[in-house]
Amino acid sequence: MIKTAPYILPIALIYFANIFYCEAQTTLQADGPGETYELINKVLASGKEGVETPDCAHQDFGRHISEVWDEDLKKYVFQFQIHTTPDNDRCQKTDRQRLEIKTYQSSPNNLKGTSGETITYSWKFKLPSGFQPSSSFTHLHQIKAVGGTDGMPIFTLTARKGKINKLNLIHNNQTVLASANLNEFENTWVEVTEVIKVDTLGSYSIKIVRLKDGKELISYINPSILTIRNDNSFIRPKWGIYRSLNKSIDLRDETLWFADFSILEE
Repeated sequence: MIKTAPYILPIALIYFANIFYCEAQTTLQADGPGETYELINKVLASGKEGVETPDCAHQDFGRHISEVWDEDLKKYVFQFQIHTTPDNDRCQKTDRQRLEIKTYQSSPNNLKGTSGETITYSWKFKLPSGFQPSSSFTHLHQIKAVGGTDGMPIFTLTARKGKINKLNLIHNNQTVLASANLNEFENTWVEVTEVIKVDTLGSYSIKIVRLKDGKELISYINPSILTIRNDNSFIRPKWGIYRSLNKSIDLRDETLWFADFSILEE
């Protein structure tokens, strides 16, 4: 009769628990030119539609998200290109433009934040030199809810034109929680780490670090803040550029870069 050491079972349980934990992390990384939408949809939307673009209004340009080599990161990254004309919001609205990737209803459960879960979102992005935001809105990232009262984002990173252009962190579409000068983000890669405990009284933190020198450009922590509304089913992220055309004279064609998206659910 073979005897089993008493510590083997606990070790095995820890091993399988670690496997399960790792499976809760999803990453999206550029892997080279071609089939970019297909890659995004496969990872974020189970092969359905996780890409929202103005392609329908600007067919002669082709796809507005591509994959290009970046010399700073020494890897392929996602390139987002938006044009003041004729790009619009999916041929549905012409007073704004949308070029975003997202998770949504049809995404796997581990990409949707439900009450009681803690979600860590991380990614990198780079703005071009002289980036021109709208005085209305130029969203670069949103945490939105699905179901119930879900029209307004819960958290937003948005660029705003002013005497000094800013990048603002906004809660519930009304309260500015943190802010930094936008020129700190131009022509340089930054890394974002955003941690959300999903609850009507949850917690939230975000840190944005400039990679070239390690400087923290934005850091915000709140241990008691609404991160989902009572009637919402789940929260989900969006990344890209979504901007108003109310004062299009203030805008120009822009190219932004994103890399290394990660969603970790606990």
